[in-house]
Amino acid sequence: MRILKKYKHGWIILIYAVIYMNIFGYLETRTNIDFHIIQTPFDKYIPFCEYFIIPYIFWFVYMLIAVLFFIFVNPDKKEYYQMVFSLGTGMTLFLIISYFYPNGLDLRPTEMIRDNIFTDTVQLLYRHDSPTNVLPSIHVYNSLAIHIAFARSKMLEKDRWLIGASFLLTCLIILSTVFLKQHSLIDVFAGIGLAVISYFVFYRSRLIDSICQRLPDSHFES
Repeated sequence: MRILKKYKHGWIILIYAVIYMNIFGYLETRTNIDFHIIQTPFDKYIPFCEYFIIPYIFWFVYMLIAVLFFIFVNPDKKEYYQMVFSLGTGMTLFLIISYFYPNGLDLRPTEMIRDNIFTDTVQLLYRHDSPTNVLPSIHVYNSLAIHIAFARSKMLEKDRWLIGASFLLTCLIILSTVFLKQHSLIDVFAGIGLAVISYFVFYRSRLIDSICQRLPDSHFES
């Protein structure tokens, strides 16, 4: 109970994740919906490359590392809530856009020109992730939001190599979304634009200061 009380601020992420996954699951299973194809003519010139499945999947690990770091390791309350509200805002806007503007892509290759473990993994991804509800790219948005959180962390300011590694991984994840035909350039730039706006809202304004005053302190002041 002492541990639960000490890290009670972490429940915000867990509760939101459950809500988000349920709503996203509903959006993915809607039927009789007219999906708007939002790809660009330039997308067809980007070649399919199955090797990008590695950074694409590593996105989940990147997310988990960031969440655990800011809950259990990083002692700065403001930095924690900056990350939480940055992630939550982008993901919530994504759900709203997906609900009112159902969208999708028609970019995936009909057959794989190579047969290896990477193409097998991509096909597994395709079977479990429909090419719908792609605007903006959450892979892109969340990667940028996490990198910004790491880059702005006072605890990591002397570990510039970690920030560099985070930036490199973020770039590879963004590239993976188009090389795997999971997203169009529109989705990518929408994700980048939304991340820039989120940065100015939660890192360059005083909004987060007033929010922090009303939220749990937990281990931040222990």
